[in-house]
Formats: sequence, structure tokens, C-alpha cells
Amino acid sequence: MSATTRITVTLPTEQVAELRKLTDNVSGYVAEAVARQIRHQLLGDDLRRHQEEQGAFTDEELAEARAKIFGTAGRAGHTDTA
Repeated sequence: MSATTRITVTLPTEQVAELRKLTDNVSGYVAEAVARQIRHQLLGDDLRRHQEEQGAFTDEELAEARAKIFGTAGRAGHTDTA
């Protein structure tokens, strides 16, 4: 088990109520959400840095990446809003 630090987080009451409907482990749920957001931010930073150094991704590169991530079936014309 990794080391943990106890913190206090303030959330809207409605969000806490919905969280408790979804899980009995609010801390674990929030930790996973934070980890996912950190990964998303780091990946975005890496992609921006790559494009600054190498130029914009081509349509072919983007299509290849989508195929690797999502598979090729049913993804034609898919646009992401990341």
C-alpha cells in the first residue's frame, strides 16, 4: 500500500450525497478521480510539448492514434473534446 496523507476537501453537499450513492469508499473514489485527472493533465502537457517540437499532428497520425486507442470499428468521423 502506498503512503497516504489525510487532507480536508470541501465539496458541495449535493456532490457528497451523489458520491455516497455511488460508493461506500469516498476516499478511494476521490483518489482515483484525482489520479485520472493528473494522468490527463500530464498527457496533455506531453502532447502539447511534442507538437511544439515536432509540429501539429497530421490527420493520419490522429486517425492512427484513435484506432490504437478505440479500435477501428465504428469510430469514423469521431471527434474528441478533450
